[in-house]
Amino acid sequence: MIGTATTVIAIIVDLREFAEGSRTLPSFVFIQFCIGTHQLPSDEHKLSSAGRIPSGALTVKVRCRMKRSLLSSLLAIVFLCPSLFAADPGLHVIKTFKLGGKGGWDYLEIDPDSHHLFISRATHVIVIDAESGKPVGEIPDTPGVHGIALANDLGRGFTSNGREGTVTIFDLNTLKPITKVKAVGENPDAILFDPATKRVFTFNGKSADATAIDATSGKIVGKIPLGGKPEFGVSTGKGEIFVNLEDKSELLALDPKDLKVKSRWPLAPCESPSGLAMDIKNRRLFVGCDNKMMAVVNADTGKVITTVPIGDGVDADRFDPGTKFAFASCGEGVLTVVKEDSPGKFSVAENVKTERGARTMALDLKTHVAYVVTAKFGPPPAATTQQPHPRPSILPDTFEVLVVGK
Repeated sequence: MIGTATTVIAIIVDLREFAEGSRTLPSFVFIQFCIGTHQLPSDEHKLSSAGRIPSGALTVKVRCRMKRSLLSSLLAIVFLCPSLFAADPGLHVIKTFKLGGKGGWDYLEIDPDSHHLFISRATHVIVIDAESGKPVGEIPDTPGVHGIALANDLGRGFTSNGREGTVTIFDLNTLKPITKVKAVGENPDAILFDPATKRVFTFNGKSADATAIDATSGKIVGKIPLGGKPEFGVSTGKGEIFVNLEDKSELLALDPKDLKVKSRWPLAPCESPSGLAMDIKNRRLFVGCDNKMMAVVNADTGKVITTVPIGDGVDADRFDPGTKFAFASCGEGVLTVVKEDSPGKFSVAENVKTERGARTMALDLKTHVAYVVTAKFGPPPAATTQQPHPRPSILPDTFEVLVVGK
């Protein structure tokens, strides 16, 4: 037990609200000071050595012999160092689906209605059940496929076939191809559906432009010259599209109706941007950069608000409005999780260990589960004039999906 003239400080924390980001620390921490003589057991709860508090509502009593003059110092620690009480998201790889097969991969996308996960596999798109990992079907004949876009209200899906310069339109229910849109552009890479205009946009790497396709008729509406190599795009669903230019380290704001560039913003210190995600409500864009940082950009002004460190080899960003987490999947084998504490404050909440090569990602906004894909690698083939820096070879039948959650 403890003796007389002891200060007892009771800190009552609702960590569930803290983890959800609905309140800041000083507004919901209640501190009670009781000066006098107390008879308390010696095994009262204390903070762990890591400075973290287990999840859920609890009371922590911190006891020490102190003078009243030290009280202000303790208060400063509590209120000015809220990171001591930060809630770890606790994300980790909870499942692994061994899919095997041949060929590389690029983007993946999840259908929130059917809970199907679409994964590009070089010449076709495989579709699996996102919960069990069991095969559902595939979309064939998609040479050099990069991305998948879904228009649930139209019952259609779309793939960007880079090697062929086409877009495959398929039925979301049967997964059967409906038609192919030809002469889309040179190496269509990222692809998205814009609900405001009912158009599908491909971002064409070699021709440095974006192509707009009427999602219902399958006809090309027009093209937007971009002045650089586009990488990834996002739509607000309200008549705005944003896209990265990898070779220019720029971010463009597009008008999807009039098919023109509205704004062009430099992203320095971000270099070679790839992944892109958006908090539509707070107008914040999250840009994955090749120099191991995520740039947070004001979607109205184009100003880089801040940067946060991420893993190496990022190729996809996602944002979950339910948890206020932005994700960056990085090829070194890390999924960096960034917490939006407020529209002006961002910090790394966790670096989840995945596996080497897990650089692209899909995020289920209903279950708050992320999916990344990779395989095991062998030595790279010999360098050639056409391919001076060849990628490591992919070992047969090692392709897998890693499911990241709590």
